[in-house]
Amino acid sequence: MPTPQPHSSRAEAAAKIAANPTAYKVCEGCNSILGNSTAICPNCHSYRFDATADQVTRIARLLGSRAQTSVTASDLT
Repeated sequence: MPTPQPHSSRAEAAAKIAANPTAYKVCEGCNSILGNSTAICPNCHSYRFDATADQVTRIARLLGSRAQTSVTASDLT
């Protein structure tokens, strides 16, 4: 089983995303943050996204403030 990311690196990633929210979008199926070029979420296979800067920033700060709880595609390999 993979080792969970420390909170500090999640917080750093969240800060990077929040600093440039227009480069990202939030999956409406699982709240994953993805790059704008993503067409289908690799985690839940949803194709609905919210690309508003407010939503991206809000979710980034939320995810950056807690430990990872979701299963990602890399966890399954």
